[in-house]
Amino acid sequence: MRLSRRAALGALAAAALAGLTLQAPAAGARPAAAGPDPIVFVHGWNSSGSTWNTMAGRFATDGWPASHLSQWSYNTSQSNATTASQLAQEIDRVLAATGATKVDVVTHSMGGLSSRYYTKNLGGSAKVDAWVSLGGPNHGTDAAYWCGGPSCTEMRPGSTFLNALNSGDETPGASRYATWWSPCDSVINPDSSVALSGATNTRTACLGHSDLHADATVYGQVKSFVG
Repeated sequence: MRLSRRAALGALAAAALAGLTLQAPAAGARPAAAGPDPIVFVHGWNSSGSTWNTMAGRFATDGWPASHLSQWSYNTSQSNATTASQLAQEIDRVLAATGATKVDVVTHSMGGLSSRYYTKNLGGSAKVDAWVSLGGPNHGTDAAYWCGGPSCTEMRPGSTFLNALNSGDETPGASRYATWWSPCDSVINPDSSVALSGATNTRTACLGHSDLHADATVYGQVKSFVG
């Protein structure tokens, strides 16, 4: 039987509407997952952003856009409080450039101190989703007696800076905190300095201090944590 033009158009419209209905999400369905948080890498004393080449390269291979991987560099001789203020500016820059609402912060050694100062004292916990410390002197290290300047003084066990930083809640705000420490790290003494109350604290294999950010197993664990 031959359909009139009006009937044919009506049938096509009904079919199209049915297709749209079939493709509509179910009530309460979750929206598509957003991309990964940008990562700001914070290196340690007497180092630079290039120390993260291996780890940042692995994140890039696993899908993090280049714009979401900031291998930030700073003057490691200055006070960690000064560095924290500069880190705040870098994080704001990354958020503005990427349109993200929060970043993940991955640190090595002394980088953990300025970034913790930022989360605790400069409102950073509202902008940091996950915070990572690889071999951080979070409660001081004897090795800091062998170097000078404000930042080294602050890393010494019992320093005024560390006492204030560790007073009260060691992992403040809504940020998620995790640390990794090695029983073979000769730079951080004692080993127990790294772990923080309220954080996920992980012992690694026998790795040197400078191997923590290049080890594939540690990378996989960090990726799972920030992801």
